[in-house]
Amino acid sequence: MQKTEWELAVSSSAALLMWIAGVVVVLVLIGAFILGRRIQTRESRRPRPEEQPKMPEGGPVGEVQEYREPDEVPQDGGRLRPHELHEGYGTSSTHPSPSQDPADHKKGDGSSFGSGGFGS
Repeated sequence: MQKTEWELAVSSSAALLMWIAGVVVVLVLIGAFILGRRIQTRESRRPRPEEQPKMPEGGPVGEVQEYREPDEVPQDGGRLRPHELHEGYGTSSTHPSPSQDPADHKKGDGSSFGSGGFGS
């Protein structure tokens, strides 16, 4: 089956458009690479190995677990607003509790909201 002149013209123009689109994509990728290189040369250099942070003399710093004194809730029926919180915006106490015994700090079996109980 032979193609007409019009069908040949359409297929050749479609092929030409595909080539042009391919060249445009390649040019955009090359331009992005060049732009990335220029930006990279303006950035500060990477630190050398001797400029990297070193481990402390005594080895890695360990995790400290200790019980803190609780912040008291007002007993007058009022409520605390964010600007009234201890040392601002919910920061917890910075004083260690006199007792570090876990049994002294065990949560009770209350049935208040959020305790998981049925709330009788």
